[in-house]
Amino acid sequence: MSVAADEGTVIDLIRHGEPVGGKMYRGQRDDPLSEKGWGQMRGAVGDQRPWDQIVSSTLLRCSEFAQELAQRHDLPLEFDARFKEIGFGAWEGRTAAQLQAENAEAFARFYADPVLHRPPGAEPLAEFRARIAQAWESVLARHRGKHVLIVGHAGVMRMVLCHTLEIPLHSMFRIHVPNACLTRIRVTGHHPSASAQLLFHDGQL
Repeated sequence: MSVAADEGTVIDLIRHGEPVGGKMYRGQRDDPLSEKGWGQMRGAVGDQRPWDQIVSSTLLRCSEFAQELAQRHDLPLEFDARFKEIGFGAWEGRTAAQLQAENAEAFARFYADPVLHRPPGAEPLAEFRARIAQAWESVLARHRGKHVLIVGHAGVMRMVLCHTLEIPLHSMFRIHVPNACLTRIRVTGHHPSASAQLLFHDGQL
């Protein structure tokens, strides 16, 4: 099952499916998957099991699916709270339409520059980047040469791409990450961030 040595470490990332309550700025609210969300996740992976290891966010919309998948294929599973979604502060539980109606200028400023104009009480992007980078490098160190699946969130996947491909933080929300999105990154050599290659984004196994 392990990736050949000259192929480095291959990491697949999958975003959770739709949670109960539908589309909103959910952040670290711990809502489980809806029935539709379970279907999206199961449909994305099918019966394939190319992985040696699964690592999951501790939030229910990720962890419950990761546990089901690990049990179904008898795969080792780790939970890592560092892979939780970014905290959206006062925006958590609100929809984009609600926020735009309340303060369209603040909403537009956030997307123009989320580094300088984060929501009230939200996790600073620099701090989010630091914890995701730490979690990512930890996975690479523990599972070098393997094929790993990380079950996480849209923000996590955006930040991994920013970290590995050196994308500026203020551009991270330009990356579209739909429900059950699958992304694959290959890392070779001894300097993970500098040797990462994006193999596909929002693709298929």
